[in-house]
Amino acid sequence: MKTIYKVFCAICIICGLWACSDDNTSNLNLKGDCMVETIELDGYEGIVDLTSRTITVRLPEIYDASAMEVTSLKLSDGARCNLHQGDILNMNEAKDLIVKNGDVQLNWTLCVLNDEAKIYQFYVNEIYQGAIDQDAKTITIYVPATVDITTLIPTITLSPNATVTPGSGVTQDFSEPVEYTVTNNSAESTYMVTVIAIEKPHALFVGSASTMNDLDPEAKAACQWMLGNISNSLYASFADLRSGTIDLSECKVIWWHWHVDGGVDGHDVFAAKATDALETKNVLRQFYENGGAFFFTRYATNMPSFIGVTGDDEWTTPNNCWGQNEDAAELCGGPWSFRIFDGQTNHALWQNLVAGENAQEVYCTDAGYHITNSTAQYHIGTDWGGYDNHAAWENRTGGKILGVGGDGAVVAWEYPANAGKGGIICIGSGCYDWYSYTYEAGYTEKFHKNIEIITKNAFDYLMQ
Repeated sequence: MKTIYKVFCAICIICGLWACSDDNTSNLNLKGDCMVETIELDGYEGIVDLTSRTITVRLPEIYDASAMEVTSLKLSDGARCNLHQGDILNMNEAKDLIVKNGDVQLNWTLCVLNDEAKIYQFYVNEIYQGAIDQDAKTITIYVPATVDITTLIPTITLSPNATVTPGSGVTQDFSEPVEYTVTNNSAESTYMVTVIAIEKPHALFVGSASTMNDLDPEAKAACQWMLGNISNSLYASFADLRSGTIDLSECKVIWWHWHVDGGVDGHDVFAAKATDALETKNVLRQFYENGGAFFFTRYATNMPSFIGVTGDDEWTTPNNCWGQNEDAAELCGGPWSFRIFDGQTNHALWQNLVAGENAQEVYCTDAGYHITNSTAQYHIGTDWGGYDNHAAWENRTGGKILGVGGDGAVVAWEYPANAGKGGIICIGSGCYDWYSYTYEAGYTEKFHKNIEIITKNAFDYLMQ
């Protein structure tokens, strides 16, 4: 029986070899080319990229792409595709173009690109960010009076495929306004760039770093936003304030946004880690008592208790604090938020926000964002912490609650201006975050815009 089985197997092997011989050819037609040789939409010819199999049709800057006609289409000999000359396409989204020739198929991507000629960002010396008015085509940059504005080096971010003259990285004399011309195929724009040396800033971002470039990424992102969006604003170190090199006579708001990897948990840890700031507390206290306002965010929210805002009780610092390291930040699976405190919906801080599902919530992040969840809040409850309820917290600290967490913790609050002293806004919510060390694929910013809106609201409110 075994012999018969072996013979049978041998016959099968021989038959298999015959079947794989060169005499037996496939019936598949694999010789056809699937090239898109030319395609035009509304007469605009597509640019074919063989490497990515992408076809890009360049359009004027404000061209309506919602109903474009395929006015020309030429494929390889014998090829056919899912689009035809005369088809009307909504090109506000890319289209798949499937080309077949015999048994060969290639997929192409057809898209349009408007010839936008814009400057998105403009820095000088990689430190000072310009405030861009896209309608007026003006860029205004504020620098300290100690900076030589005759030899500044711009770093310019443009629309895709655009070029600019004078070029990015070319040293420029800004003692007078300078024109920068951006071109992109059919589009052209001219921006007037003005650099203003400030002797008396209206707003300051402060930190321990000697320059803004030496700040940690979280604080640097916040500072760059301020320099680009709050007029007459500068960065200053605490050492600058102590030495008196910054003229505060016209300064209305000082912002300290302080990140520490791993968090700053309570009064004693703050006192140990914020030595540079505390060495400056007399300057800060004088500024406050003379009517100057503060915006304290993240762990900087401990500072009011050390400059006499809460009386002589330094132990009124946030009692429920934590945080993660920036390079191991937590991934947001969706929007993170905190709640507007009862009765505070109309407060200036919460106006014009990007609204979410719940109108009482302040949504701050989006799916795909990495957040350290750095939190400096006040626990409320009879179990621990010293604040049995919200009224008890307001009575002891003299503050006014603006926002709370899901468990009722105080995460945003205000010390109103009174008796000639300046007002103070504090945000200690872990949701208030400026920097994600990376973004997951498909990330789209929506609610994170609220961080900028809240901050602008705070400056407008405090600078009144």
